[in-house]
Amino acid sequence: MDLEVGPGLTIPESELQWRFSRSSGAGGQHVNTSDSRVQLTWDVAGSSAVTEEQRTRILERTGRRTAAAGAITVTVSARRSQLRNREAALDALRELLREALAPPAPARRPTRPTRGSQRRRLAGKQQRSATKQQRRRPSDD
Repeated sequence: MDLEVGPGLTIPESELQWRFSRSSGAGGQHVNTSDSRVQLTWDVAGSSAVTEEQRTRILERTGRRTAAAGAITVTVSARRSQLRNREAALDALRELLREALAPPAPARRPTRPTRGSQRRRLAGKQQRSATKQQRRRPSDD
């Protein structure tokens, strides 16, 4: 089952590595006998499914999620069944890659605050100041 990230990127199943282990949490006696926790690893640096430009963008944007060897690991143990955790791990990796490959947002054009917003801000400050002035003890004069 290949992982289709988007129209231009499909990761072959052979590049995905799965590990299973016992999950903590709810599940009763069943949790002690089944390996429902899923760890999905994909080696970005050694993948043939991505172009060099995509590889660079993914490695830059996933930063701390990427291991030193250039592999992304997603761990899921939210569900009781291994199958649902596998599906959740695939979805999580797909979403992570979509965010990493998204084009950068356009640069913000700096603007100045409007005259009305400046007046409202100063009026709010004056009102707050007056409220605090009224809380003070009266002077002895």
